[in-house]
Amino acid sequence: MDALGDLLRGVRADGALFGRWTVTAPWSLRFADGAPLTLCTLVRGTGWLVPAEGEPLLLRRGDTALVRGPAPFTFVDALAAAPEDATGPSAELVSGAYRSESDIGRRLTGALPPVLIVPDEGEPEGCGVLHEFIAAEVAADKPGQQFVLDRLMDWMLVCTLRAWFERPEACPPAWYRALGDPVVGAALRAMHDAPARPWTIAALAAGAGVSRASLAKRFTELVGEPPLAYLTGWRMTLAAELLAEPEATVSGVARRVGYADGFAFSSAFKRERGLSPSAHRATRAGADREPVGA
Repeated sequence: MDALGDLLRGVRADGALFGRWTVTAPWSLRFADGAPLTLCTLVRGTGWLVPAEGEPLLLRRGDTALVRGPAPFTFVDALAAAPEDATGPSAELVSGAYRSESDIGRRLTGALPPVLIVPDEGEPEGCGVLHEFIAAEVAADKPGQQFVLDRLMDWMLVCTLRAWFERPEACPPAWYRALGDPVVGAALRAMHDAPARPWTIAALAAGAGVSRASLAKRFTELVGEPPLAYLTGWRMTLAAELLAEPEATVSGVARRVGYADGFAFSSAFKRERGLSPSAHRATRAGADREPVGA
């Protein structure tokens, strides 16, 4: 099981919104398009990210910010109380935003803080080149530009999250941290690798090499819920993504996530998500058609 890969499951930019600005002090850029997730990189200079809530954050050249929407935020060249070496007379900023939460999924956004910063020196090798690619592509006007930018957006998101999850200040979800436990990690990997299997506590415990009571206790302590409750949530997360596929049927999705019939699956989905699979599909389709900021 690749924990980061599972968080990124289903992430795929589709018509991502990009911008590139070269600005001279005094400058201010306000982002109020309601995007669920926005990536911003300072290609040159310094600037302050001012979120809707919380303290302003300083970004220097090469730093990347990931901002969870839909609340607006602002970039400015300086703050009244900022030290002189933390102000920038000019800067170049590149941003990319996912248009719809359906492009990224609630599982990912739920694992992130409102704002996270990855310093230039903390990014994986090659990310600096990626920033240059994006800046150049945004400035160009070539055939297939949106397709290229969408794929670069996904690449940039992976690079940013990979770097952030390795930082000491990162706050990943409990199940992500629990993967390092030899007992709970084994159970988590089993459920993620084969979600449709008819798992029982006994089967999961046997795979982890412990008793049922030991697994249930340790799993609940580290993850925050019992193993089978977690399994149901994971199955419904997968189902929500599968239902977005144009040719998917409720019965077909039910089988792919471990339910013998569509009725039992629909009941479980509604308990977990608050609406039926059909209603979820309709809501998802409506969100895909609604433009950012509407």
